[in-house]
Amino acid sequence: MTDWLKTEARIRAHSPFLARALDRFPTVRSRLEEADFDGAFDAAHDAAMPEDGVARSLRKRRGAIALAVAAADLAGAWDLDRVTRALSDFADDALEEALATAMRERYPDAEHRGFVVLALGKHGSRELNYSSDIDPILLYDPHTLPHGGREDVADAAVRIGRRVSELLSARDGDGYVFRVDLRLRPSPEATPIALPVDAAIGYYESTALGWEQAAFIRARPAAGDKQLGDYFLRQIRPFVWRRSLDFGAIDAIVDISRRIRDHYAQGQALGPGYDLKRGRGGIREVEFFAQVHQLIHGGRDPSLRSGNTRQALRALAEAGVMEREIATRLDEAYALFRTVEHRLQMVEDRQTHELPKSPDALDNVARLHGLDDGTALIDLLRPHVEWVGRNYDRLTPEKEDGSLSNDEERLKAQLVDMGFADPDTPLARIGRWRGGTIRALRSAASRDALEALLPDLMRALARAPDPSRALNRLDDMIGRLPSAINFFKLLAARPALVALLAEILSHAPTLADALGRRAELLDGLIDASAFDPPPPVPRLAAQFAALEPGEDYQALLDRVRQRVNDRRFALGAQIIRGGDPIEAGRGYGRVAEAAIEALGAATVTEFEKAHGKVPGGELLILALGRMGGGVLTHASDLDLVYLFTGDFSTENDGPKPLGATQYFNRLAQRITNALSVPTASGPLYEVDTRLRPSGAQGLLAVSLDSFARYQREEAWTWEHLALTRARPVFGSAPARAALHAVLAETLQRPRDVDMLARQAVKMRGDIARHKPPASNLDVKLVPGGLIDLEFLIHVMQFRHRMAFDPDLSVALAELVAAGHLPPELVAAHDLITRFLVVSRLVSPKSTEPPEATRPLVARACGAQCWDGLLESYAKARQCVGESWGALAAPYQEAQDAGTG
Repeated sequence: MTDWLKTEARIRAHSPFLARALDRFPTVRSRLEEADFDGAFDAAHDAAMPEDGVARSLRKRRGAIALAVAAADLAGAWDLDRVTRALSDFADDALEEALATAMRERYPDAEHRGFVVLALGKHGSRELNYSSDIDPILLYDPHTLPHGGREDVADAAVRIGRRVSELLSARDGDGYVFRVDLRLRPSPEATPIALPVDAAIGYYESTALGWEQAAFIRARPAAGDKQLGDYFLRQIRPFVWRRSLDFGAIDAIVDISRRIRDHYAQGQALGPGYDLKRGRGGIREVEFFAQVHQLIHGGRDPSLRSGNTRQALRALAEAGVMEREIATRLDEAYALFRTVEHRLQMVEDRQTHELPKSPDALDNVARLHGLDDGTALIDLLRPHVEWVGRNYDRLTPEKEDGSLSNDEERLKAQLVDMGFADPDTPLARIGRWRGGTIRALRSAASRDALEALLPDLMRALARAPDPSRALNRLDDMIGRLPSAINFFKLLAARPALVALLAEILSHAPTLADALGRRAELLDGLIDASAFDPPPPVPRLAAQFAALEPGEDYQALLDRVRQRVNDRRFALGAQIIRGGDPIEAGRGYGRVAEAAIEALGAATVTEFEKAHGKVPGGELLILALGRMGGGVLTHASDLDLVYLFTGDFSTENDGPKPLGATQYFNRLAQRITNALSVPTASGPLYEVDTRLRPSGAQGLLAVSLDSFARYQREEAWTWEHLALTRARPVFGSAPARAALHAVLAETLQRPRDVDMLARQAVKMRGDIARHKPPASNLDVKLVPGGLIDLEFLIHVMQFRHRMAFDPDLSVALAELVAAGHLPPELVAAHDLITRFLVVSRLVSPKSTEPPEATRPLVARACGAQCWDGLLESYAKARQCVGESWGALAAPYQEAQDAGTG
């Protein structure tokens, strides 16, 4: 019998995610304690409660299934194939349930057909890992898909697809089900998320690239109308499995591998930081080696068409295509790599493939696997990684004499003269751009535009702070462009933009990704005024809301997204060019408020056309958190609460009677959608409404009177703490004044300050336990960071019943001026805030920025160098930590003693 006690000990010692799951799912745990792994897996499917609803039910089942499968894996009760099959089957079930829900919500009486979810990648081959996203393609049949009488069938399909994605990817306290990546569809930058089946067939028959051919080796219908999916795959089968040898497609796959090795150069060498998925000799190279042989021979031999990597290797060996010893060694390596990859992801349920760089973290993964330390883990991997890498090199031979052509020699010499220390990487990039395999560079005109720009472009990249990073991101960006002609011509006409582009590509992955979606964002930087602070909110809102004659509400949704994202991009560029991050943060805040004003007003007008008005009532929007404080980062979401004035029992004057509560809740949902749902022009903001009265269980919009009563009688301490940063951002002046009065009365009310402080200390402790910082540079969550400072300020505001300004810097200044807090906290707040704003742009995961970017971060925070910034940051944390610690200590001691 498997020794479950030893397995549980490894879990609790080395996997915080699974340890928490053991405590969350006692029914699963009880089966595991009996070493009944099949029973635990069955119990995991029953982890949800009937009242949970579809989304929460799926999230809870996903957590329980991850626990049961991981436990069976770690105990050695299940092999790799059973583990990945179980995870993949749950993905199928989740997609099926989410799709059925989306269809049922919109068309409860219609037959649910005409929409299929195709699984690709590891999901398609039933090889999912623990923390994998899924890469579906959504197809529909316009003739059979249900839709409303006045609804365009394409809009219906997009809404269904969006709802499926939302049900699976939305996060809450139970986590998420799956991250959904829809970018494998044809031309994702220009097409809707769901495609008509015949248009998709036409694309793959005529336009698709070689890598897309390889992607469909693993495709299968996973949910929905599987007959439709089978029809689609039958029609494109000649595109995937060609009877004649297609060395162009094979070259494309090999080229992808070369690019991966170049792009992830730092993860190529085996050791700490090695990338198990993309590194030389890693998972991708096993998969690609099998797929190349499948593409060569699978057109004539259907037995070689399995999407599953291990099955494909066995089939290739059985058919004599691959030597049996090679297939066996690849299979053994693949099983080990995937198993260790699972260990990496089990630690904290993160989609990572890299061996940790930290010795302690590497030892932790090794011990979860049952080894002594990280050195033993690397020693276990080494012979397999080195052999797979050597074996894969056979697919990428150099020219027979190893030489370059005269043109290549000349270009290589030019690249050296420009300043590239390693000219081989840019040489390979240029060769790929010229090769015609990239969609944006297929036309002769686009390649001519590239050639005209190339000398200045490469010269600017060579002078960039991080040439390799800039080159990689430019390559990614060009690969996502639908057309590159205008982009290259713009850069050729404006040489100053080339240098700025190199800086953006070097330092700001967020801005580089945005450029990949909309290259025209660079147009907005032509005028020097783009680097001025955004104008006041009313003028911004008017600019955002302006329409051309004949344009309607749908056009406005696109226009606002374009204009807001233009402004956000320019603010990010200001930071890269040396602007003050705090001023940029205030600019982000004004842009967001203007977007709320423009879209809120337009949505109200549109809603009133269909439903009339509620006499005596209007919608109010209250902002909290960073939005309430008016200083956002590039990545901030919007914490909003919807309220309405007037009597909740009043009905509207429209054609269909609606009570005020129903009316304003529907209107609030429309505004949330207007602010958050992606359109053809891309996304806008994430909107978080969980801070409303009664949280996620409460109504989306409540009357102002109900809100005031809730704050008086029912609100928790944390909700009153949140109100210190509350600010009305939408509504008439009288309505805002009435809301200000409610806020002031709530905040100034006499209260038990000791009780509030005790609860605040407990809340901060709960956050520290459940949401640890990503690193010491996670300035928001780290001890002595922004959250400590916010709690400190809020408790002092209530203790002294003063300084209730939603702008944290203003509140802090007032408390310091009154002698309630030390003056050093002002500088600490400013440094931490600047660090937060700039780090969200250059290092979104709150880890240490790349070395070439550190001087930029230091300058943005007012330091002379990176070491100087770290010293100032340590002092700021110490100042905040000591002040918060002094306040918290009495209450913490009482809690520790069990008397709190």
